[in-house]
Amino acid sequence: KRVRVRVLGRVDLLPERLQELIHRVEEKTKDYDQFYLNLAIAYGGRAEIVDAARKIAERVERGELKPGEIDEYLFEKHLYTSHLPQPDPDLIIRTSGEARLSGFLLWQSAYSELFFLDVYWPEFRDIDLYRAIRSYQGRQRRFGR
Repeated sequence: KRVRVRVLGRVDLLPERLQELIHRVEEKTKDYDQFYLNLAIAYGGRAEIVDAARKIAERVERGELKPGEIDEYLFEKHLYTSHLPQPDPDLIIRTSGEARLSGFLLWQSAYSELFFLDVYWPEFRDIDLYRAIRSYQGRQRRFGR
């Protein structure tokens, strides 16, 4: 399959050899747009928001942007998920029995539906995915309203 691969996170913190491998894979798959595989490596939701704010501040400093032009849409364009046609997940499945997001996709998950499981990721089965989807189908999404 033609799958676009992207790493979400601070890749510059990883060993140089791994950075090079990530760059090669991302470059090789950059034109694929049917399926997306996003790997959160060296990722933190707060770090993502700080990185987006820094990029915007740099644009303001260079005179490319005025502070009054900053809005949610512009901010989203500077997040790690800006390459996705739909960066906000509809459903987030959290394994390991933890009932929290642990900083995962803080901005993008604002209106996501959450499903928590007591199984760890390696033990995640097809039936677990089915249950999460069935739960999601039974919900009425309000998007903050």
